[in-house]
Amino acid sequence: MKRTRVRFAPSPTGPLHMGGVRTALYNYLFAKKMGGDFILRIEDTDSHRFVPGAEEYIIESLRWCGILPDEGLDADGKLASKRSVHNPHAPYRQSERKGIYRKYAEQLVDGGFAYYAFDTAAELESARAAAEGAGETFIYNSASRSSLRNSLTMDPAEVKRLLEERDDWTIRFRMPENEVVEMDDIIRGHIEVNTSTLDDKVLWKRADELPTYHLANIVDDHLMEISHVIRGEEWLPSLPLHFLLYRAFGWERPEFAHLPLLLKPVGNGKLSKRDGDKMGFPVFPLRWVSPAGEVSRGYREDGYFPDAFVNLLAMLGWNPGTEQEIFSLEELVQAFSLDKVGKSGAKFNPDKAKWFNKEYLRMRSDEELTALFMPVLAEHGVSAEPASVLEIVSLIKERATFVRDFWDIAWYLFNAPEEYVEKDAAKFWKSENVAMAREALMETGSAHDMEEYIRSREWPMGKVMNCIRLALTGSSNGLGIADIMRFIGRDEALARFHRAEERLII
Repeated sequence: MKRTRVRFAPSPTGPLHMGGVRTALYNYLFAKKMGGDFILRIEDTDSHRFVPGAEEYIIESLRWCGILPDEGLDADGKLASKRSVHNPHAPYRQSERKGIYRKYAEQLVDGGFAYYAFDTAAELESARAAAEGAGETFIYNSASRSSLRNSLTMDPAEVKRLLEERDDWTIRFRMPENEVVEMDDIIRGHIEVNTSTLDDKVLWKRADELPTYHLANIVDDHLMEISHVIRGEEWLPSLPLHFLLYRAFGWERPEFAHLPLLLKPVGNGKLSKRDGDKMGFPVFPLRWVSPAGEVSRGYREDGYFPDAFVNLLAMLGWNPGTEQEIFSLEELVQAFSLDKVGKSGAKFNPDKAKWFNKEYLRMRSDEELTALFMPVLAEHGVSAEPASVLEIVSLIKERATFVRDFWDIAWYLFNAPEEYVEKDAAKFWKSENVAMAREALMETGSAHDMEEYIRSREWPMGKVMNCIRLALTGSSNGLGIADIMRFIGRDEALARFHRAEERLII
């Protein structure tokens, strides 16, 4: 049986969208499930759209997610492979493979499956305008190519001269006339497309001596022995051309699977950065700073755990067929199959994303969460003993979604309040409450004794305790008085109460 080999082939044109990470994840899960190879290939043939730093961003994103390639590039541009550096499939950056593509384009020309086109941009624009003027749509195909400047309509001697003298010609695929292309997709099922609706795509450009995506990815997938092409739905319109290219070369086709889109939370359409900006969530795995200085949020910097991010992505389009929602990466490998990936787009729910992180936070050990919380404390100028922080973490972790929430939940265990919530002060900081609260604090040594003391005098427990809580935390919310006093101590509690008496007007 042919070895399973899949590839994730992003273009370094900007930050990797979470939809792209999901594509990489599904490829990885499928490869591991089948005992095969997951390859990372960088498709950087579009020199005009190349963005500095994007390749490194892609690699770091996959590394953060734990989606590590068996073959491909690491952050230094070296092989991330257990195989020999003499791997016949290398290199994995298309710009470093540019020398191999022209011969395959020429092979198609020689076989009658492609042709040289000499139309200038101005000539093509003129043809397009003429078609629009006649109420038609211009398509460079069997219906129009006979009237355009290409090797199918020109004298061979003229073709030879232009090939030598000009540097703006291209090689186009010769789309068959009025043929029904029948295709099978693992997710979409059987698909039929008539070639009369398709255009003669450019395969290779003399100007930069680089192939277009269509030729490069077919050639590379063949040479790298790719068995399954698992990619986004946006590539579905290209499938007929790719099927025909494999046929023209006489190569065995890989199996295809086109994944559903990630959809915006509200309304219709593909999930975009604009949706994230509007609703307050990231759409990229890591923070990204564009060459122009524009900053985009990332899941890592927003405090998400990588395994929570991977888990939520896995569930966007794939259904395990059970009620289980929390999966480790190893469990995802065992459960994953392409026949459980849906055809319809998957709506992204930012609240569900937070739910996943909350679940993963609860599964973390108190020791690990303490280690993550210590730098947060340092940022706030707090120096604390790890043992004490560990105890606090164990007490508050169930209330948090992110590690950064620990500070918001329990900052008053480290710092006395400088301000008091006005509505809480108006409600609880009254002279009779303050007098009872002061006496209870001064006459008892613990919160338990304090409650007994208040109860024995038949004082209103809620009013007295909320008065004390206001002094200790600055509001009527927070942990129980017993827990607060256990951490800050009786002396600090009294000091905070006296400070509140000085600052709050009754």
